[in-house]
Amino acid sequence: MLLWLADYLSQFFSAFSVVQYLTLRGILSVLTALAISLLAGPILIRRLNQLQMGQAIRNDGPQSHLSKAGTPTMGGALILLAIFVSTLLWADLHNRYVWVVLGVTFSFGLIGWVDDYRKVVEKNPRGLPGRWKYFWQSIFGFIAAGVLFYTAQTPAETELIVPFFKNFALAMGPFYILLTYFVIVGTSNAVNLTDGLDGLAILPTVLVSGALGIIAYLTGNYQFANYLHIPFISGAGELLIFTAALCGAGLGFLWFNTYPAMVFMGDVGALALGAAIGVVAVIVRQEIVLLIMGGVFVMETLSVIMQVVSFKLTGKRIFRMAPLHHHYELKGWPEPRVIVRFWIITVMLVLFGLATLKLR
Repeated sequence: MLLWLADYLSQFFSAFSVVQYLTLRGILSVLTALAISLLAGPILIRRLNQLQMGQAIRNDGPQSHLSKAGTPTMGGALILLAIFVSTLLWADLHNRYVWVVLGVTFSFGLIGWVDDYRKVVEKNPRGLPGRWKYFWQSIFGFIAAGVLFYTAQTPAETELIVPFFKNFALAMGPFYILLTYFVIVGTSNAVNLTDGLDGLAILPTVLVSGALGIIAYLTGNYQFANYLHIPFISGAGELLIFTAALCGAGLGFLWFNTYPAMVFMGDVGALALGAAIGVVAVIVRQEIVLLIMGGVFVMETLSVIMQVVSFKLTGKRIFRMAPLHHHYELKGWPEPRVIVRFWIITVMLVLFGLATLKLR
């Protein structure tokens, strides 16, 4: 929106032409989203407390969590507000990728909002039943996949890129739709499973989003893409504005969500943010790199799958409790130790993921 205004004003004052630079708008996007989160955070938390939108805590979980009962949830709405406002202000709204990512983020956030509303307001412990949650995730996931596939303008936009191989790209054809669906829905649920401790999910999401923003910038620049032997995707660079907004909004939310949390993200935030980084990774053709950088999300998801399969087949549990972060809590690790160590693992994985761009 402001890009249009700056473009018009540059006819009269040449200084406004600086807004055309993607890197500058990326910085402004981070700062705008961060400011919105920090300023609106106390207002939202106060309102959620007034409405008694408190989180219910499972009795079969770590006993240290019982004291968190009543902490306001659905704070993810703050993150989404900051992301949308900042992106709409600073992004090129003619860019189709921007609208695809915003659409996915909104639709998955809506699913999470319904789930949170039923749990907190209607006092229904089941929230949105799993089959309906998965149904709507599938609908929106396939819609996004279909839009990206049928609007693709070059073969590179639908090829599978394998890290460490310089000139290897697998043409997927219609299988691209299936892969995209699994990446979006899978990442959405993986982030949601990770969101079980104060700040545990949001900082890894910020780190992965920031790395994807760098990749988007490189992918959308022909010279950088050619130098790094990664696919050039025209227009993908504009996703830097969205990922920057996510980073700013996430850091602002972490101000209130860090241990001990004043507010929880809820499904409205976790499902939306997971889907967002999933669709960005698909657009920049780095699904495999996302698996690397989001290793914490992968470990948390696998721990749940392994626990369920083991119990059904043998009647025994592999972990003391799943997801994985609860296992370490029950082993005696203090909550801040679990959180920070998972953060450190994510930093290392994100750096390794970025390194794959050059190690080809």
